[in-house]
Amino acid sequence: QVHLVESGGGLVQPGGSLRLSCAASGSILSINDMGWYRQAPGKERDLVAGITSDGSTNYADSVKGRFTISRDNAKNTVYLQMNSLKPEDTAVYYCKVNALTWARVLWDYWGQGTQVTVSS
Repeated sequence: QVHLVESGGGLVQPGGSLRLSCAASGSILSINDMGWYRQAPGKERDLVAGITSDGSTNYADSVKGRFTISRDNAKNTVYLQMNSLKPEDTAVYYCKVNALTWARVLWDYWGQGTQVTVSS
C-alpha cells in the first residue's frame, strides 16, 4: 500500500506564494509520473501540473509561468511552487502518484487534499 501526505496549503493574499509538498511512503518499488490537480467548489478536478520520472513537466495554461512542479526522487516527494497567486487559484489541491509496489501492483494513488485560498 502507498500513503501520500500533503502539506503547505493555506490562506494567502493575491500576488503571494505558497509551496505544496506531497510525500509518498509505503511499499513502493518505483514511482513513475507525479502530479498536482485541483478542484474548486462545483467544478471538476483538473490537472494543474505533472512531472515524469525523467523530469519532463507539463502545466495547465492557466498556471504557466506562475507555478513550478519539481520532485525529489530520493524522498519520493513532489512539490508545487505557486507564485503570483490569484483568487481563481482557490481550490483543494490534490497530488497524484503513479507507483509500482513491491506486490507488483501499478496504481494511481491520491493525497487527501490541501486547501489553498487566495483572498485579500
